[in-house]
Amino acid sequence: MFYVSVFFQYMAQYMKTKLQYRADLFVEWLSDFMAQAVNLVFLLVVFGHTTLLHGWSRDEILFIYGFFLVPYAVFGAFFNLWDFNERYIVQGEMDRVLTRPLNSLFQIVLERMELESLLGAIPGLIVMAYAGARLSLTFHWYDAFIFLLFVIGGALIYAGIFISLATISFFADARTSIMPMMYNISSYGRYPIDIYHRVIRYILTWVLPFAFVGVYPASYFLHKQEWYGYAFLTPVVGLVFFAIAVMLWNAGVRRYRGTGS
Repeated sequence: MFYVSVFFQYMAQYMKTKLQYRADLFVEWLSDFMAQAVNLVFLLVVFGHTTLLHGWSRDEILFIYGFFLVPYAVFGAFFNLWDFNERYIVQGEMDRVLTRPLNSLFQIVLERMELESLLGAIPGLIVMAYAGARLSLTFHWYDAFIFLLFVIGGALIYAGIFISLATISFFADARTSIMPMMYNISSYGRYPIDIYHRVIRYILTWVLPFAFVGVYPASYFLHKQEWYGYAFLTPVVGLVFFAIAVMLWNAGVRRYRGTGS
């Protein structure tokens, strides 16, 4: 409960600070919206030349893409670790973090929090609503809870992978550039898994399970019954990868010896 209280207090202070600069907040959201619009244009261009992609219609792929944006927005809001190596290891900020009587990962989550990234879920929900209407999808009352469960699971998968990557910095003194590459790989989860070679499908399912962020959970709402088993594994995979990441983080913290300056 202490950590929950600290989290909400910090979040309240963060929002007060951000709302003092509403124009900057709007520009940030607009830039993110435009970036997602470019990706949508790409999909529309692809389907300007074909009606189906490996059996998937344009609206089904749009729905998957829209779903993908929601857990991605949650991840971006709370686990913004792309510059962990440079800021906390190379510049020595980790020394400051470890002097406080709070869990180090929890502190960094608070410091790197970007709640405005949650606004990125809005385009995703709009795209899902548009595609769902065109597909005449039907939903049950409990689907809202399943949706939240899948979103949390997808966000934990993202968090688990990128926290694990961040822990490499504890064991390697040099700057690493693996984060941008992994962000690019993660975009593969936006599209149907069966359009890829079976080796890539295996990697996106069990090694770097970005398919559980987009196509697998979205398949449940698209009534793709052959994918239901994978869809309901989403929260399980999320918890497993997040737990592994926390263990790796704790091992890295125990090994950390400071910058030496």
